[in-house]
Parts: sequence; structure tokens; C-alpha cells
Amino acid sequence: MSLDVYLYITKPRKSKIRRDGKRVTYSEIYDVLGIEDRPLEFKETCVFDYNVTHNLGKMAEAVGIYKHLWRPEELGFTVASELSEGLIGGLLELQSNPARFNEFAPSNGWGSYDGLVDFVRAYILACEAFPEAKIHVSR
Repeated sequence: MSLDVYLYITKPRKSKIRRDGKRVTYSEIYDVLGIEDRPLEFKETCVFDYNVTHNLGKMAEAVGIYKHLWRPEELGFTVASELSEGLIGGLLELQSNPARFNEFAPSNGWGSYDGLVDFVRAYILACEAFPEAKIHVSR
């Protein structure tokens, strides 16, 4: 079993219609046609997708970032910028004492300290790059 984390941004959709060599957005088409109902105007695009084993949950709990990673909705977090501070603090804590957190490494070999560090680093970079991205977690 694994944790899948995604960040989504909403972008204007572009139609197949071109003007001056560029695709026009549905919003532009709707404006020209005077259409108020805009069902195709925007689309969600995944900008971050990471998979990590549930076996790292105890290590994440020990460092204080389990809810940030597995259950951000319980903290009231809906967008990436809300995760950054906690994840940065967790990463600093992880890196300050690797031996302590290695004790929480799963005995079955599925998951590691380095795996959690890599995950948290990647997640922080994505949160900083896309602060308004919506968080989606699949457990």
C-alpha cells in the first residue's frame, strides 16, 4: 500500500482554434459569442505526483509531519503554500539527526530514511513552485 500525493493547478483551456498562430482560450471564444455559461473554460493540470510507502508513516509521525503528508485536510490545508512551513521544519528535523529517525525505518525494507527525505524535499520544491496548487492525497 502507498500514499499518493498530487498537486493540481487550474489553467485556462485552449481550443483547437488558432488566431495569429496561437491557440485561443475557450474564455476568448465565449466572450466573442456572448456565452455566459463557461463549462470548458478551465482545466486542472497535475504539476506534482509522488508515491511513497505507508511504511514511512511512523518516521513521518516521529518528525511531526505525518498529517502534513498523509492527512493535510485534518490540518485544514487545501493548497500547497499551507504545507511549506511544516514540511521545511520536518526536513530540517530529519536532517539534524538521521540516526534517530533511521530507527523508524521499516524492518521489511520497504521504505527508508533516505526515501522520506527525498519525498519531503521534492514536495517542498513543488509547494514553493506552485503555492496555489490544490492538494490531493490518496491513501
